[in-house]
Order: sequence, then C-alpha cells, then structure tokens
Amino acid sequence: MDLTIVAVYTICDDLLISIGHQEHPQAKMSDAEVMTAALVAARYFGGNQQTACAVLKTLGYIPNMLGHSRFNRRLHRIPQLFEMLFEDLADAAKARNPDGIYVIDSFPIPVCDNIRISRSRLYQGEAWRGKIASKHRYFYGIKGNLMVAETGEVVEIFFTPGRCNDVRGLRSYRFDLPAGSTVYADKAYCNYSIEDALQEAGIALKPARKKNSKRQYPPWEVYLQQKTRKRVEVTISLIEQLFPKSIHAVSAPGFELKVFLFVIATSIKQLFGQR
Repeated sequence: MDLTIVAVYTICDDLLISIGHQEHPQAKMSDAEVMTAALVAARYFGGNQQTACAVLKTLGYIPNMLGHSRFNRRLHRIPQLFEMLFEDLADAAKARNPDGIYVIDSFPIPVCDNIRISRSRLYQGEAWRGKIASKHRYFYGIKGNLMVAETGEVVEIFFTPGRCNDVRGLRSYRFDLPAGSTVYADKAYCNYSIEDALQEAGIALKPARKKNSKRQYPPWEVYLQQKTRKRVEVTISLIEQLFPKSIHAVSAPGFELKVFLFVIATSIKQLFGQR
C-alpha cells in the first residue's frame, strides 16, 4: 500500500504541475493530496474517505489533513481534475495497445435495494429502473458504459440511466481512437447505421451477430470476438471488487464521482500490475 500511495500522489502532483494548476495561497492541504486521499479510499477502503484520511494522517503521509466536511467540499470542487487524470491514463493505455483492439460493454450500478426504491433520494423515476438480463432481475440506479483496450485498461467511461438500452448508450461513445482500430461488442450493440458511420471514420465496430442478422461473420472471427470480449468482463469484475456493499453518497453527482474514483483506482492498479 505504501508504494501505491506514493505513486498515486506523484501521478496527481505531476498532472497538476503539467497543467499549471494554481493552489489557493491559504490552502494547507494541496489538491494533489485531496486527489490522493480520494483514490486511496477507493482502492483500499471501499470508498470510505473518512477512514482513508485518518490512515493517511496517522501514517504521516498527509499531516495537514482536513476535517471530513471540509475534505468533502474540496473534493467536490475538483471533479475536472479527476477527468484529466483519467484521460491521461486512457491515452497511456491506447499507446500500449498497438493492435488497436477495443471492447465495449455496460454494467449495472445499483443505488439501493429494490425494496428501498420509493425512499431513494439520489435518483427518482422509472428512468433509473433497469434490467440485468443475465440474472433475470431488475435494479435501480445507473449503468456504467465502458470501453477497454486489449490489455483490459479502461479508455472511456460514462454513465446512463438504468433503463437506457445499450444501443442508446452506443450513440454516446466518443470513439476517440486511432484510425484502423477495431471495437468488439455483444449482440445488444448491433446498429448498422452506426457501424457504417464509424467505418467511414476508419473504425470497425464489430458487435456479435444475432442469428437473423444479414451481416454474419466467418467462424474464425466469431471465435476471436468471443475470446476478446472476455477482457471487458474481467475489467468490470475488477471494478466491482472495489465496491462496498453499499456506496454511500448524499447526492447523484457524489454517487457518480465515487464510482468514477473506483474506475480510476482500477486503472492505476492495472498500470502497476497489482492484484
């Protein structure tokens, strides 16, 4: 854990220096330290930031630790810094993926148990009620939409309401990939018009085909798709391993920020080859 804490702080501090980030002259705790505490909480303490802050202060890594309330206020002022950090990690992952093979998929992130839906304060309405087809059950919350490189590293992430189907989510991907890239997906992402548009941009979208599809693949490519799509499932599993039993948040942006921190923590974990 010690090496990870130092590495995370170094990455965050180097990012802020590279963009010319200016700290408030009276701030006793830097934004790099705030980012480090939040990511350490996601990596080792199930997102419990209060516990992570206490540990970092006790170990002497951040002696000028803020109180819990002030820390939260500081954290919610800098979500754009986490977005920049993720973009840097994503660019590095793309550079380590010379074959240009990527996979997309979505996974459910429940905000509460089904029995508590009527009391949910973070999200309200039927738009947030989705279905987990593989488990034949419903959930209430959001969907995380991922694109991962062949190495399993996340290169794109965004959230949609639980009821949003994968084809609608497909339209929200940026596909900021080098020309000649190939993107694999499951059957839920079949959309010929999007495939044709991406083909013109030099990107091949290859979702698994249904039996009645008019664009079937040769058997060797079907095998390659099935083998490659497992990588995104492994990455989703790594992210979910960091989740606590219940993600505590008092607002929808706070909930999504915590999930985003779990994704970044997983990317850093993969970067250093940790298990």
